[in-house]
Amino acid sequence: MKISNNWLKDFVKTELKTERIGEFLTDIGLEVEGIDKFESVKGSLEGIVVGKVLTCEKHPNADKLKKTTVDVGNGKVLNIVCGAPNVEAGQTVPVAVVGTKIYDKTGNFFEIKEAKIRGEVSQGMICAEDELGLSEDHGGIMVLDETKYEVGKNFADYFELTNDEVIEIGLTPNRTDAMSHYGVARDLHAFLSTNQQKSQFNKVASESLNNEGSHDFKLEIEDAELCPRYIGAVIEDVKVAESPSWLKDRLKAIGLSPINNIVDITNYILHGYGQPLHAFDADKIADKKVKVGVVKPGTKFTTLDGVERTLNGTEIMIKDGKDTPMCIAGVFGGENSGVSETTKTIFLESAYFNPVAVRKGAKVHSLNTDASFRFERGVDPNLTRTAITHAIKMIQEIAEGKLVGELLEEYPKKIEDNYVILRFSKIEQILGTKIHREKVKEILKALEIQVLNEIPNGFEISVPAYRADVTREIDVIEEILRIYGYNKIDAPQKISFTPVKLSANDQDELENNWARALQNLGFHEVMNNSLTSVKDETDAVKLLNPLSGDLAFMRKSLLEGLLQNTVYNINRKNEDIKFFELGKIYHKRDKYEERKQLAIIVSGRDVAENWLQPKSAVSFYNLKAYVKVLLERLAVNYKEVALTDERFSDALAYEADGKVLVRIGKVAPALLKDFDIDQDCFYAEIEIELAQELRSKNELKFKDIPKFNKIRRDLALLIDKNINYQELYQTAKKNKSPFIKSINLFDVYEGKNLPEGKKSYAMSFELLNEEKTLEEKEITEVMDSLIKSFQKEFNAELRS
Repeated sequence: MKISNNWLKDFVKTELKTERIGEFLTDIGLEVEGIDKFESVKGSLEGIVVGKVLTCEKHPNADKLKKTTVDVGNGKVLNIVCGAPNVEAGQTVPVAVVGTKIYDKTGNFFEIKEAKIRGEVSQGMICAEDELGLSEDHGGIMVLDETKYEVGKNFADYFELTNDEVIEIGLTPNRTDAMSHYGVARDLHAFLSTNQQKSQFNKVASESLNNEGSHDFKLEIEDAELCPRYIGAVIEDVKVAESPSWLKDRLKAIGLSPINNIVDITNYILHGYGQPLHAFDADKIADKKVKVGVVKPGTKFTTLDGVERTLNGTEIMIKDGKDTPMCIAGVFGGENSGVSETTKTIFLESAYFNPVAVRKGAKVHSLNTDASFRFERGVDPNLTRTAITHAIKMIQEIAEGKLVGELLEEYPKKIEDNYVILRFSKIEQILGTKIHREKVKEILKALEIQVLNEIPNGFEISVPAYRADVTREIDVIEEILRIYGYNKIDAPQKISFTPVKLSANDQDELENNWARALQNLGFHEVMNNSLTSVKDETDAVKLLNPLSGDLAFMRKSLLEGLLQNTVYNINRKNEDIKFFELGKIYHKRDKYEERKQLAIIVSGRDVAENWLQPKSAVSFYNLKAYVKVLLERLAVNYKEVALTDERFSDALAYEADGKVLVRIGKVAPALLKDFDIDQDCFYAEIEIELAQELRSKNELKFKDIPKFNKIRRDLALLIDKNINYQELYQTAKKNKSPFIKSINLFDVYEGKNLPEGKKSYAMSFELLNEEKTLEEKEITEVMDSLIKSFQKEFNAELRS
């Protein structure tokens, strides 16, 4: 949100510089992201002087150029080459002298320098209106009235130029009260007045208005829940025209484009006071009746942007006497009822609409306007009349409008302030320090929070309705801390806490265990939004009221979020990726499903490049090794099975108890292309709930380190090509010998000197007797039993 410093000081008078104001705003939670300069005329006409053309003759070396001499005061005459067709001797003109910066529409500039143009010296530039930023006219140089402009004077002296500083505030969604210059000024004054800083706050009140005659308009609120308060005014004889410069400059400073005086006034009130207004062409309101309610589902309505929309029947609508919709209340006006250059009478609206209903209407039609942004969060219901009276006053002064009759108003049930009990003991508990009772009272008063009654341990207070985010005691304490100053709270020298030991039956312990293991392996943890967009909506969980189209579904997989993290890092020259995420995924099948997973993604190099190992691209097997490190902590038996998954080009799964525990694979090229990733990525996901269930059944027990050494024996087996290592491994695992501690495949060979259809697997076996040193006889018995099993199951042969 942009705040004009000039505009801000209409409400709060202070001698502080803008930079200091920015520091204080950040201190009270209105974080300032930047401060920019605004000039109504870029460059503020600096270096432009009034000159008199003394002579003007044709350039000797160019048909379209003229050579002039120009008096710029103080006896100084400049030679200037000019290409304007209308330049003549005797004219009074604006002149840019050497060193002046001339700006274009984009803010870029060039500097006037003394130069030779076709052999003739030029010591400045005679300017056109568009070159000075005064208009779009480039029909020729700007010729001035010599009776009004004095030669040699600064050209800027004849204009009321606006120079401003614009504060960019990163406003959090809960701070509805600060969504205007008035709200920011009120908050700033609360801080300054309670922290020994001089300031004067101009609290706004309703204007006293002069009205003439009467009108026939009527107002009907069909549902007070949808529209608790509504005020309307009829203003005749308005002259829709261009706004005065001061008003246009105010809007331009905060990034708005002026349209006409009526629209500009409503925008001025919106950003000045935080109350959205809407102006209708009163002559287009059928039966001179304004109704606020809903319409039948399926009703067609064309909004100001020319888009025909189908209403679903839940939107709050402003209608005329024939129930024809004129506006989606609090969101967007209609094409056929808006103010135009021909409008003579307007119906001006100021209202408080139900925030939830406005939000639903805005989201269902994907409309996000300045008005809806405020109405959705709850504007000040007690500012409604004040805002419209200020707008009427401005219309009377700027557009020469005449207020006809009394204001129409419906406010059947006043929106009450929030009642809260504030305890001093709770303040001390939360802040860790004592704040004097009178200081608390002073801060509450500055925040317009009324102390209703003093009780032994605190206050009974009334929080104004415009603070929609302050409804509980803890909210009030946060407000007190904001104004008191976060920097005044000393950080404790020590932190006391009670460590909680998690048992093996606790899933959090497993997650922490795995997270620490991955961090030790060089991984970084990421956290992504559970809300996303999906290509395939099959079995996806869709939100009923999404914030936007990009956040309309609950995620079906953690992979897409990790790919976004990956491309973000790759684009910033960090191409070696090792990320993991602990998060939930969601599906809608026969019923809604929610599962927690650990997802891992690797890409790039496995280790940093060095002279000894210049290239080490991460592979499928690296990721597989990382997964096995985690599964070893479960002490569960699992088997590898082939996996078909459109997310992967190559993949496998680990199954335990007949359920998929792990999916692991190489991310499909088509999916990588969608994310604009040019390097291979490998991804694994582990079902955490299943892992915890399996883990609980297999409690780990501590065992002493063996006192005796392991013995290794190798077998080179000749087997059929269709036999895979997993089958050999499972057969070896079935061996009854208690001495087999590990099994490993260390070589695979296919090629020369082998019979057709055969391949060679070289396997190693580590044997250990924990009670004594193994004898050769015992070792031979184990190896013979393994050989017999391989021969029986796979018709394997030993290679010499």
